[in-house]
Amino acid sequence: MTVTADSARPMPFDALCPLVGVEEEYFVVDPLTREAAPRAAAVLERASAELGGTVSSEITRYQVEAKTAPCARTSELEGRIRRMRTAMAAAARDEGLAVVASGTPVLGDVVPPLITDDPRYEVGIATYRALHDEQAICAGHVHVHLPDRERAVLVGNHLRPWLPVLLAMTANSPLWAGRDTGYASWRALCWGKWPVAGPPPYFASLAEFEEVIAALTESGALVDPGTIFWDVRPSARLPTLEVRVTDVPATAGESAMLAAVVRGLVVTSLQRVERGDPGPPLSAERLRVAYWRAARDGLDGHGVDPVTGRLRPAGELLDALLGHIRPALEETGDLEMVGRRMAWLRAAGTGAARQRAALGRRGRPADVVDDLVARLVDRDAAQTE
Repeated sequence: MTVTADSARPMPFDALCPLVGVEEEYFVVDPLTREAAPRAAAVLERASAELGGTVSSEITRYQVEAKTAPCARTSELEGRIRRMRTAMAAAARDEGLAVVASGTPVLGDVVPPLITDDPRYEVGIATYRALHDEQAICAGHVHVHLPDRERAVLVGNHLRPWLPVLLAMTANSPLWAGRDTGYASWRALCWGKWPVAGPPPYFASLAEFEEVIAALTESGALVDPGTIFWDVRPSARLPTLEVRVTDVPATAGESAMLAAVVRGLVVTSLQRVERGDPGPPLSAERLRVAYWRAARDGLDGHGVDPVTGRLRPAGELLDALLGHIRPALEETGDLEMVGRRMAWLRAAGTGAARQRAALGRRGRPADVVDDLVARLVDRDAAQTE
């Protein structure tokens, strides 16, 4: 979530409709070869003329990141997402390049990746070494405003059972360097290799969270607070809870829907925290298996219910999520939009399914890249999402 002169001041907290913002990572690609191109710096220089400090570099030279300001209404948030995507695409086009929203590079030799020049990344390379080799990957992050870090940690406990469903519905990374991996979200598998990544542990309090972070830091597993790569984490700088489990959505409409769903989960969970509900202390093993199945199958086939450990149709798990947050979506005014976009998602398929459909037409990975370029800012497609 972008920190501006206004947002740096304390934000008034609305428990029924908290502010929400997103961060998205994109790949820079060569429109001729369709391969990931290590020219992020040139795109960022042009994009910053319009987007200012809301754009930034990422760990590899193939990636750029853009962030929205916090918004109360998801209609406003979606408008901001579309504007930043349009500006980023225009900046790339002016450099003879293109930008795509995909969790993994469809084409290009990115192993080992070219790393962005930054002292922090140099420390990371010295610490994590070859773990960086498959980190040319792009995610979508959602920040939701909460009044304090204590509540953020406790709300995170309630989000843990739903993280595999969020991953399944946003899966958008089936290909790696021209090859179908067999997974809907290969990015999730690559990301899970970090020592502090994936679903967070269950924490009874902020104090316990801070004790664990101190121990991880002492062990050398963390370089700094920014390397707490759990898929839910309280921000170290902002009064927000950050949900980081998803691939970057291919379209702006999906990104706005994701933000609405995550906010609905946070609102629902906060209400339970305020009633004294500690949340289910799920076993790490069940949750990890549920992650693996969600990453493999997306919304096709079955997923694992992390509460029971049993297989269920992925559509049923998605229905359970929507039923769980329905009252919150009514409060935030997002129920109609989420329902409409979910119907579109079920019919059109996840980003992974659409990438495979584009590949299947002629068997050319280049067609997948062209489809992703069009979907980044395609307003005609957006009207039917």
